[in-house]
Amino acid sequence: MPATDLRFPDSSLHADRSDHLTWKPLRFLTLYRLLLASLIVSLFFMLPSLSSLGGQAPWLFGSVAVLYFLFALAAGFAARRRRPAFAVQVFVQTLVDVVAILLLVHASGGVGSGLGILLVLAIAGGALLLPGRMAYFFAATASIGLLLELGYRTLDGQGIGSGDLTRTGLLGFGLFATAILASFLARRIRETEALAEQRGVDLANLARLNEHVIQRLQSGILVVDDQDRIRLINDTAWIMLGLPADHPAERLAQVSPRLAEQLAAWRADPDRTAESFQPAHGEASLRAHFTPLGRVRGAATLIFLEDAALLEQQAQQLKLAALGRLTASIAHEIRNPLGAISHANQLLAESAHLDADDRRLSEIIANHAERVNTIVENVLALSRRGRTEPQPIRLAEWLADFRDELVRCGGITPDRLTLEVEPPDLTISFDPNQLHQVVWNLVQNALQHAGTEAQPAAVTLSARRAEAGAAWLDVIDNGRGIDAEGQARIFEPFYTTAGQGTGLGLYLARELCEANRARLNYVPGRRRGACFRISFSRVPAMEAGRP
Repeated sequence: MPATDLRFPDSSLHADRSDHLTWKPLRFLTLYRLLLASLIVSLFFMLPSLSSLGGQAPWLFGSVAVLYFLFALAAGFAARRRRPAFAVQVFVQTLVDVVAILLLVHASGGVGSGLGILLVLAIAGGALLLPGRMAYFFAATASIGLLLELGYRTLDGQGIGSGDLTRTGLLGFGLFATAILASFLARRIRETEALAEQRGVDLANLARLNEHVIQRLQSGILVVDDQDRIRLINDTAWIMLGLPADHPAERLAQVSPRLAEQLAAWRADPDRTAESFQPAHGEASLRAHFTPLGRVRGAATLIFLEDAALLEQQAQQLKLAALGRLTASIAHEIRNPLGAISHANQLLAESAHLDADDRRLSEIIANHAERVNTIVENVLALSRRGRTEPQPIRLAEWLADFRDELVRCGGITPDRLTLEVEPPDLTISFDPNQLHQVVWNLVQNALQHAGTEAQPAAVTLSARRAEAGAAWLDVIDNGRGIDAEGQARIFEPFYTTAGQGTGLGLYLARELCEANRARLNYVPGRRRGACFRISFSRVPAMEAGRP
């Protein structure tokens, strides 16, 4: 499954930038040096008649050429090993380049040999890698070396040409111009690379942020190309389709044949309305919406998956929203006269002049007043529902504490409440207080409606981890289950089959589950007993590791 963690720049990005601006250019420079030294050695020893190379001092030229070739090999090896430090290598290599070329120029008869142009390339390489003062140092060293070479030949009586002084001055000027230009280019290259890197980091973070948002969407998202290959699938879609963690997700037909059929039908007729379908591995009824990503032929397709039951429930909630506000106002207004009725009835019951029939009527008034008050409290609880604060909860520990509390306060024996948690470290994300309210309501309903005189009601709380990575908690009783008509209406407000019930318990439980990004459904198909399932959302790995 795709990862949902958000990454920001780390040391590897800076290492890549360091390679791009330092070691990679240095390796190219060492390769150029090796080729240059190889060419000089080859020309000198294979073409001895070439008088321009080493014509003044052949032994010096040959010795320097061989030593320069060996140094080029050693420099290439050092650059690949990255030892010693980068600045040290550039400084030593450029300085050796300058000295070696000056000696080759001297052995070939001075700047008139044309080898002095190699100093320009050496200065340019050093200035690009070590811009600023070091670049000017290399240029000054080479210029001074040229003047010393010219002075030495003059004092030695070798004689100099009429244009040697001018060529030496122009070459020195060219070396400083090269150093200035190379330093400027190096600085601009570094600024451009830094800006490009920052923009690349921003784009990478934006892409990761978009992926993070997509993974957290409540709707399932898939992107498939024109060959039905899956390019993106978020966790919600994975869970909706009920896919195991190791299920291949290369082609849409492997993930959901029914969805692949609907996509093919939509491509043939884009105006066609997609029907709800049941995934091969999932339980929910899904509805797909298709959108092309581009107008060119063969563009990718964006698929939205939505839970059909959830859509119907949301539509129902919109209808009930106004009714909820109205009933909350009515309930608030009922409390005052209801309190007066209860208080008057309590005073009436304390009268010594009431006969048995009147006392029976007073009890009926008290019972129904209490029931109306319960309905009012439930309606107000719906309108005053507080903000959820989900926390990582280890179900095994939480359910053990819940059973102890139920045995202590609910008046049941421990053998009537069975716990099953697999794996033992199963962790979910939920508001602890609201989870307690939901599970307490489901268990009390099961204990109230299940069981017979011969067989007391018993409840099993079974928690499992789904293959897709999410988790669920089943509340299973040993009763007769719920018929088809009841299954269609059990989550409607004020629907109840019990004479003393308010019909708001399951509705409130489902509302609390949805507020915590979970779902409460009735699981049909069991031979005996009712099963209510709380399907939890996935817990991020960072949160799941907390105690």
